[in-house]
Amino acid sequence: MALELKYLKSKKQMDFKKKFIEIRDIYKSYRRGNLIIPVLENISFDIVEGEFLALMGPSGSGKSTLLNLIAGIDKPDSGVISIQGVDITTLSETELAHWRASNVGFIFQFYNLIPVLTAFENIELPLLLTGLSKQERHEHVILALKIVNLEDRMHHFPGQLSGGQQQRVAIARAFVTDPTILVADEPTGDLDRVSAEDVLELMTRLNFELGKTIIMVTHDPKAAKKARQIQYLEKGIMHAHPQIDV
Repeated sequence: MALELKYLKSKKQMDFKKKFIEIRDIYKSYRRGNLIIPVLENISFDIVEGEFLALMGPSGSGKSTLLNLIAGIDKPDSGVISIQGVDITTLSETELAHWRASNVGFIFQFYNLIPVLTAFENIELPLLLTGLSKQERHEHVILALKIVNLEDRMHHFPGQLSGGQQQRVAIARAFVTDPTILVADEPTGDLDRVSAEDVLELMTRLNFELGKTIIMVTHDPKAAKKARQIQYLEKGIMHAHPQIDV
């Protein structure tokens, strides 16, 4: 199975890392009436292929805004976001939508599962936008369910699953299309300690064993500790991150 072969890349294959995402001189502001409110100022850094990056900072620091810019959900006022050599800030809305569908998997704090669909059907949703046959989609979903250890819950609806299980379904939905990047906005924010640890362990596996590039916004120092790199934002400006105590 082609998807499985992609997923089973060893960590040794990820050792030769290259510059994957280049962020240069990013500025972003929002207009409120006659006021212009700066959100991000002069943000520049690189992310290598196979990185697990945590974006930290207090509420209102610009973390989620930066995540949305990298994911192509929003555009900066100025600056460059080059991903695999493509400056996504120059793409049209239509081109950006196609780029997101092919390259980005989204993991949300509140799962965003469709309540009338089973776990299997929720995971299959993004595959309906591809050219895969029904059998190929089935194989991809079963593989994703195996990876998140939820094969025995595939026919359950979200309301029949725990919060941790729902988030694992959401993670499977995010990577089932084999995207270039996984972006996660407070993925453990609505979970108890044990479920949060399970979800973080799964994300670590996706990064360490399968080579997925992950960018995660979090307030949780324990979650940030799982990342390989931490960037700290405060009032829209990037700083060397402070020592994290857990």
